[in-house]
Amino acid sequence: MANRIIKSFLPKLMGLRLMTLYKIKPEKAIYKAFKLFCTPRGGFVKPHQKDFLNAHKAEQIIFKKIKIQTYRWSGSGPKVLLLHGWDSNAFRWKDLVRHLKSKDYDVMAFDAPAQGYSEGNLLSVPIYNEVLNSIQRGFSPQILIGHSMGGMTAIYNQHQKRNPDIRKMVLLGAPSDLKRIMDGFQKILRLSDRFMKATENYFKDCYGFYFSEFNSKVFGRDIKVPTLIVHDKYDKIVPYNEAYDIHKAIEKSQLMITEGAGHSLHKERIYLNILYFLEKD
Repeated sequence: MANRIIKSFLPKLMGLRLMTLYKIKPEKAIYKAFKLFCTPRGGFVKPHQKDFLNAHKAEQIIFKKIKIQTYRWSGSGPKVLLLHGWDSNAFRWKDLVRHLKSKDYDVMAFDAPAQGYSEGNLLSVPIYNEVLNSIQRGFSPQILIGHSMGGMTAIYNQHQKRNPDIRKMVLLGAPSDLKRIMDGFQKILRLSDRFMKATENYFKDCYGFYFSEFNSKVFGRDIKVPTLIVHDKYDKIVPYNEAYDIHKAIEKSQLMITEGAGHSLHKERIYLNILYFLEKD
């Protein structure tokens, strides 16, 4: 009980400190807020994950002086690149990899910055996208499969790059609306509208988008490859209506709404549907 009470007060305390700093040094406060938003709290390698990850470690990619850990399951089939979500790592793909290997796909995954065995402190979709570009140059995948933030990154990547090598995509529990996410961040920390507007301007200066413009339903209009979208009706992390927004935006998309799979979407029937989607013409 005491731990829950302490945790409930920590965000409010952080928000109060940011608001106080904003009155004295606004630019520093905005930078600290943005850094806080981009700092994962989980995703470290847990004891039960080590054997699987260590057994399949591949080369480390250097990205802006930090090491990115990759994993490889070689095969003779099409190349598949897996993108995990926030506060996660490549272990989340253990069961899907087993299914992909049953069809001899050539599979690669990697730990995003500040996650798993990869180095770094910060993670955002634009940062994730830069790493993805580096991985693609060496691996040249034909298929992208992304969960949650990884799915959003895959959409953003295709919007930015429009990689002609990509033949299919699978999006699992992918969010669409950054504005919704930032509104939640504001509510948790109790930050003022003025503070958030300044934060949004900072994001615009860094990446060229306002929060409302950084949206998968906008980026998805540029995606022309067949895409399977899977989302659970009772997802507590990403509202399932965002899957409908993405589905409407991507011209050649299929939508699979599940019930009871949650945000993780770790269900045998989902893996079988992914294989069916990848195998069909």
